[in-house]
Amino acid sequence: MKKNSDKIQNKAIQKQIKLPLMKSIEISFESLRIRFWRSFITIGGIFLAIAFLMSIFTSTSINLALAKGASLEVRSRLGEMGDIKASQMWLVVLSLMACTVGITNAMLMSVTERYREIGTMKCLGALDSFIVRLFLIESGFLGLVGSVSGAIAGTTIMTLVSIIRYGSDVIATYPFFEILKYGIFSIVIGTVLSIIAAIYPAYRAAKMTPADAMRTEV
Repeated sequence: MKKNSDKIQNKAIQKQIKLPLMKSIEISFESLRIRFWRSFITIGGIFLAIAFLMSIFTSTSINLALAKGASLEVRSRLGEMGDIKASQMWLVVLSLMACTVGITNAMLMSVTERYREIGTMKCLGALDSFIVRLFLIESGFLGLVGSVSGAIAGTTIMTLVSIIRYGSDVIATYPFFEILKYGIFSIVIGTVLSIIAAIYPAYRAAKMTPADAMRTEV
């Protein structure tokens, strides 16, 4: 009889602490709102990395399209064309790595700032999976916003630069679908890297004992 009572009680507790996904999203967005400027700086790092990546993709796609379908005058000005150079890709990789490190650092600082908040949630019965979900949602949202805005900015800037340099031939031969493909790729890369960067901070937050978190002076 006692065992059955314990099972019923455990099930009731589990129902209380397993919050729905929408509640996790709500809490994550509220945390981002409170830490707006820190979130803004993190988004800025992602924005710059993805904008740089997309500027290279856009410039290369436009130049290749011009080399095939532009006027003779424009083609003569293009010179020797080729794919994205290894040096450019190396710069892109470095910028993405720096972006990932920046996100990890920002999320670790967020964990440090929120020791008491995390301890309170765990004292109230929050599961480790719930804590991890909060941090991954925050990081994923930052990555998505930074990546989308960076992809748009990088594409727009390089398109305008190309139009100024080569004129209306850019519009006539504009490789829209090719650039769209690269844009989606860049957004996915930026978002995935942001989530990966938050895994360790999220794990660290989830494994924190409530008593230690509540005793910490922040």
